[in-house]
Amino acid sequence: MGKRLSIGDLASATGVKVNTIRFYEGAGVLPQPSRTASGQRTYEVEDLKRLRFVRRTRELGFNLDEVRSLLDLSGDQEGDCAEVNAIAVSHLRAVEIKIERLSLLREELARMTEICAGGRVAHCQVLEVLGNEAGPPPTHRQGSPDCE
Repeated sequence: MGKRLSIGDLASATGVKVNTIRFYEGAGVLPQPSRTASGQRTYEVEDLKRLRFVRRTRELGFNLDEVRSLLDLSGDQEGDCAEVNAIAVSHLRAVEIKIERLSLLREELARMTEICAGGRVAHCQVLEVLGNEAGPPPTHRQGSPDCE
């Protein structure tokens, strides 16, 4: 048997908070650890490697279901790598959609904040745009009488 790690040691070695480790155990992403006679969790090197893998996938934005799938696939050394790639490609598409939506959001916020450079709140074009449920922002531009 190799060296056993405490939950604090595991947290330090991976940069993952203790509460997050407990969460991952409860979510089934990490196996339930062995316990000492006094009930303290102990971990092996394989747990350390697995947690580093989980941390990296989470940093890349994979959700817990995707992480579970990737972990399952990684455990089958004879499995088809195309399944792993399919998960990564699907995640890439989701990221690209998010980027597109964020780009549109940025453009809308830029338009909205450019229409008024100050003045009285009673005539604030930004608040007017925010109050509209739909439709393009008002055509008032900086320097208009409503935005003084």
